[in-house]
Amino acid sequence: MKRHNGKSALVTGGGRGIGEAIVLQLAHEGANVAINYLSEQEKDSAELVREKVEALGQRAITIQADVGKKQQVDEMIQQVQNEFGQIDILVNNAGIAPFEPFMKLTEETWDRTYDTNVKSIFLCSQAVAKGMIERKSGKIINIASTASLMVTSPVIPHYISSKAAAHQLTKALAIELGKHNINVNAVGPSTIDTDMCKDFLSDQAIYEQEVEANPMKRLGTAKQIADSVVFLASEEAMQINGHLLMVDGGLTVKAAQPEDHMEH
Repeated sequence: MKRHNGKSALVTGGGRGIGEAIVLQLAHEGANVAINYLSEQEKDSAELVREKVEALGQRAITIQADVGKKQQVDEMIQQVQNEFGQIDILVNNAGIAPFEPFMKLTEETWDRTYDTNVKSIFLCSQAVAKGMIERKSGKIINIASTASLMVTSPVIPHYISSKAAAHQLTKALAIELGKHNINVNAVGPSTIDTDMCKDFLSDQAIYEQEVEANPMKRLGTAKQIADSVVFLASEEAMQINGHLLMVDGGLTVKAAQPEDHMEH
């Protein structure tokens, strides 16, 4: 028996990287999935993910929306509900991490990071939770980070603080929505070799330092993050609420990484 037979899910930023892996694992477990993407440049990638879902025998739709803007979020949620009837699982995966040290950080980068990494969780969760409260059932999973717990690099203070905010927001929503039988949890990846980190990890010295800094002496994979999301969205995790599940090879239980990023 597949764990998510008959369920419908929405994954923000689902057209590539960790988001794509989450979409495919949910579909593999029987869910129909709505794949959100931001821009026209990402449309082809999102459509390829949709085709992969359909090849698994599940229904899928793609929706372009800026999840940091309320009107677009509300229209997206309505479209998913029109297609699938309801949203049982929401995965707030959309995120960005532009590298800018604090003294060069612009207001535009700060606002864009918080809109994408924090405001989107607020907007999407609030919109989706309305139906979940009526049904007394639902799962919300936010993609956090090792940066939710520790300073991972001196050149992304906006990202680090936004992911700490996502962690605290997860806990606050878990308290408020738990009484409606809605579980709200988060998954915290360490560095994953996806498009977001492609340029960063292309520097062989940085790549080796990332590996060396991890107690497991390897980077994580997008599928490992997706497997954790699938678990938290399942009936097996019914009594897990307000939890940040670190999928980081033990990185956050050791000393911080060397200060090796400033020049990169």
